[in-house]
Amino acid sequence: MRVLVTGGVRSGKSRHAESLLDGEPAVRYVAPGPARDDDDWQARVATHQARRPAHWATVETGDLVAALTTEDAVIVDCLGTWLTRLVDDAGLWDASVPDLAAYVDEAVDRAVSVLGGTVVLVTNEVGMGVVPEHRSGRVFRDLLGSVNQRFGAACDEVHLVVAGRVLRL
Repeated sequence: MRVLVTGGVRSGKSRHAESLLDGEPAVRYVAPGPARDDDDWQARVATHQARRPAHWATVETGDLVAALTTEDAVIVDCLGTWLTRLVDDAGLWDASVPDLAAYVDEAVDRAVSVLGGTVVLVTNEVGMGVVPEHRSGRVFRDLLGSVNQRFGAACDEVHLVVAGRVLRL
């Protein structure tokens, strides 16, 4: 089964996504975000790690495709931080909206076609807020909206999490 879990920041989507893998004998937790060493980021990471079962293996990487090469169940948290890392690494924040279709297509193909176990992908819902003031925010919103649509179309289910409540779309 392939499930995309989306929702706003602090909506409960990560906790819901993790619950979908309860009882799995082996889980690979892929954290594809940017490398950061600020205290707030480290505290968030520690909170997430503390609530996960000890037998879950954590992979922190920007190479989402390589991290999805496993037969274990997988959770990716989150596609928004993966996209941030892609754009950061390519230095594209000030460029015209970059074409990342090849990266996205490869990740989608790997997530839905290659793996044998359950795949749960977490992402942020970006289309329900104000138009960002800065260009980089608008670029990110547009790119993540496209990424979410592509993964959503390829998954068996999409779950929207709002205020800790889940709506299966």
